[in-house]
Amino acid sequence: MRLVVKVGTSLIAPGGRIDTNRMRALIDQLDLSNNEYLIVSSGAIASGMSNLGLGEKPGSVPLMQACAAVGQSLLMHTYEQLFFGKKVVAQLLLSSDDFTSPVRYQNLQNALQQLLKLGVVPVVNENDSVSVRELVGAFGDNDELSALLATAVKADWLLLLTDVDGFYVPHGKGQRLLRTVRKLTPQMEELCNGHGKLGTGGMRSKIRAAKVASEAGVHVAIVNGRHEHAIRWATERKIGTYFPPARGAS
Repeated sequence: MRLVVKVGTSLIAPGGRIDTNRMRALIDQLDLSNNEYLIVSSGAIASGMSNLGLGEKPGSVPLMQACAAVGQSLLMHTYEQLFFGKKVVAQLLLSSDDFTSPVRYQNLQNALQQLLKLGVVPVVNENDSVSVRELVGAFGDNDELSALLATAVKADWLLLLTDVDGFYVPHGKGQRLLRTVRKLTPQMEELCNGHGKLGTGGMRSKIRAAKVASEAGVHVAIVNGRHEHAIRWATERKIGTYFPPARGAS
């Protein structure tokens, strides 16, 4: 199988510092001998904040750009260490232009296919230090980026790992976890509020990403990345919220 695994800031850098143990726990779940993986990794801005001694998320775009530039090298260094002896990793920093320009899109697909053919694990992030549209919400903390990437490589699965168990809807005086969403409605989107403290995404951006990918024929799951079997159990539909591929999607 070919899987795109998107890991949110809340998992990678809770409190603004890279959680190496959490990242190691996720990577140890990957069945590298049988499957192909692409990782969409948030966390650069949060880790850059820590290195620069900033206590809270920057309010200006230039300062966020600086944090992203500092944090990205630390993030990749961490991935290289965690994959050492297992797989070679590659860094790709992308912007929305890479998916809207036909020439750049074809170049991106060619590069990704070659990397996967060589057995490399691509680690993808927004190009936050240069393309500021992502910082102001164009990709929603890499959620949309992961959906576009899953479509570009014709992935079998897109796993959106976060710090909650899935997509909840009101149920009586409490909430109920939706196990399967076959059609996303405007009413469902209206139920999603708020962003993470350090990330820019939220449940709304995740279900929108799920809609994009599932309509392109990809199986999608929103799942709690803190679960010790998150990746395998998500594909086996034991946990999380599942979005089946749209009928007729290629």
